[in-house]
Amino acid sequence: MDMRTVIYPGSFDPLTNGHLDVIKRATKLFDRVIVAVAESSSKKPFFTLAERKRMLAGVVKDIPNVTATSFPGLLVDFAAKKKACAIIRGLRVVSDFEFEFQMALMNRRLKERIETVFMMPRGKYIYLSSSLVKEVARLGGEVSTFVPDSVERALRKKLRAKRR
Repeated sequence: MDMRTVIYPGSFDPLTNGHLDVIKRATKLFDRVIVAVAESSSKKPFFTLAERKRMLAGVVKDIPNVTATSFPGLLVDFAAKKKACAIIRGLRVVSDFEFEFQMALMNRRLKERIETVFMMPRGKYIYLSSSLVKEVARLGGEVSTFVPDSVERALRKKLRAKRR
């Protein structure tokens, strides 16, 4: 039997507990979960690609069958190279759907055999976004309930460095 591999792509700038929730639930549906950090240069990320990958790898290291990596180029090409049968996309609110739906249709057009699976985080994470977490942290707010401990430490350290 072939191992069912899924790619969970994102900018993860930074990884939130909502992302982590989707990762953990994906392990119940797939044999192997590859969490892939996209370069996202158009988004002007707060953390570098290497920092995002390192944070992610640290958080998922103890979750069986989950690996963290990064990828350049087209997601569907990366997914095909990794022999993935599906791509997971997170949906929090209705406004996410239109963009994600268009992307799923384009990905299907590019690589028909790779499915897109939409997953919603648990209700307690539905409002969470990396952008909101960064903004709360920038303004001195408490973010410990929104991100893993190691991510919070990295966020605080980066903010201190940027203020200098």
